[in-house]
Amino acid sequence: MADKQGNVKRKESTKKKESLKPQEKAKAKESSKPQEKAKAKESSKPQEKAKAKESSKTQENPKPEENAKPLENTKPEENSKGSEDPENPEDKVELMELPPFEVITGDRISSFFFKFQFRNVEYSSGRNKTFLCYSVDIQGGGDVETLRGYLEDEHITAPHAEEAFFTLLLPECKPELRYHVTWYVSSSPCVACAAKIAEVLRSRKDMRLTIMVARLFMWEEPEIQEGLRQLKAAGCKLKIMKPADFVYTWDTYVEPEGQTFTPWVDAQENYEYYDEKLSEILQ
Repeated sequence: MADKQGNVKRKESTKKKESLKPQEKAKAKESSKPQEKAKAKESSKPQEKAKAKESSKTQENPKPEENAKPLENTKPEENSKGSEDPENPEDKVELMELPPFEVITGDRISSFFFKFQFRNVEYSSGRNKTFLCYSVDIQGGGDVETLRGYLEDEHITAPHAEEAFFTLLLPECKPELRYHVTWYVSSSPCVACAAKIAEVLRSRKDMRLTIMVARLFMWEEPEIQEGLRQLKAAGCKLKIMKPADFVYTWDTYVEPEGQTFTPWVDAQENYEYYDEKLSEILQ
């Protein structure tokens, strides 16, 4: 009896164990899934970080082929020279044929230049030249010799027309002669020219100079005003051109080219304006 009961109990326990195995396996399988997912997630993090780090490096440091192109036109010296070939003799000849503007001398001015450059407007935009018409009466031994002509220059070059008059046309004066010089100038002298003229007048006591100007050059500047006062102190007579002076200059120094000249409508008004300013400066 006892053995039968024992055998029955062992059979029941083995049945319970066998019935529990599928359930325990299922539970173990389900419980292991989150752990495996977590492990897989954790293991994938370093790989993702490494990939992101490598991709960022690639963006920051492009491929050598992209950086291989050199920067073009980086030297300003080369760009400023243009497309000229220094080894080409024809280019050198062309450069020699186009020198900077120089002082030009002659007998008569173009009518176009006179009407534009001598107009006595207050704001002389675009008038970057100085036109100087001169008359020199040389007296000695009862005879009088007269020299007439004109000079023109560019303000960007040196010397200006005022200085060029003394270096090119009247480099020296003979002490036994007397020189009476009259200028009709498109604008009054700059600071440097005023200083040069004053120096010449102080050294040549036998010269008398009268400057008739169409308009005042930058007369608001203190150094310009001081230069004009220095001219007066050296014996130079400064005057503003009247409408009649423009007519005289046209008849004496201009090539009419079939044209006639009538003073501008505002010539008298502008003369009065500049004459008042010059009087204030020289007083």
